[in-house]
Amino acid sequence: MSAPPPVFTLQQGTVPLLVSMPHIGTHIPAELQPHYAPRALQVEDTDWHLHTLYNFLGELGASVLTPSTSRYVIDLNRPPDDTPMYPGAANTELCPTHFFTGEPLYQPGQAPAPAERLRRRETYWQPYHSALAGELARLKAQHGYALLWDAHSIRSQLPWLFDGRLPDLSIGTASGASADARIADAALQACASFPHISTVLNGRFKGGYITRHYGQPANSIHAIQLEMCQHLYMQEEAPYTYDANVAAHIQPVLKKMVASSLAACRGCYEK
Repeated sequence: MSAPPPVFTLQQGTVPLLVSMPHIGTHIPAELQPHYAPRALQVEDTDWHLHTLYNFLGELGASVLTPSTSRYVIDLNRPPDDTPMYPGAANTELCPTHFFTGEPLYQPGQAPAPAERLRRRETYWQPYHSALAGELARLKAQHGYALLWDAHSIRSQLPWLFDGRLPDLSIGTASGASADARIADAALQACASFPHISTVLNGRFKGGYITRHYGQPANSIHAIQLEMCQHLYMQEEAPYTYDANVAAHIQPVLKKMVASSLAACRGCYEK
């Protein structure tokens, strides 16, 4: 039996920017697989191919944190006490029990019990967040401030989670609480020269736990989430193929957004 993959991978960069991609993992441990509905093993709700899409991060000098474990095992962007992120709307849990389309994720009676949810939190959630907090502390100690960019993607239409079709790019700063307004403005302005891309700030997706918890502007740590529609760079249905030709149109937008946000963050401190 092959060894399980590491819980996370951290590539440390040289600038005060950490990019987290909490939902790109696809690994479901072998001992857990029999509990899931067979369809779940295709991990359809993964934030597919973000590492490829953001392949310019090394050029920018960013730190990058990625997990190996699927969000179907545990959602790294949910609070440890499982408080709903969006009260009044359909929410996915710390240990999700439904697909994004609403159907049960597990075989009947096989959803994780409280003790198993705690084990998963300690085994997968805590190491990722310890690494995230540690890297932000390192960057702040070195530069005096830090910017956290939480990268996500999603199918453009999911009626169980939201009505209608999402904007192409949804920027979230916890309604302004997680980042200086100049950083959000810089991300928005970076999209202005690409009128074919629809963008919203603090709409349906205002930022999950990572953005809300780690974004502390008063402590010189800013956090911004970007949720993007997958049709911008890939096939939204199985087999979820990356489309390099389509992605080539959105990559310059992404790069400009990240670089402009970092420059705005730097401008808050370096005069």
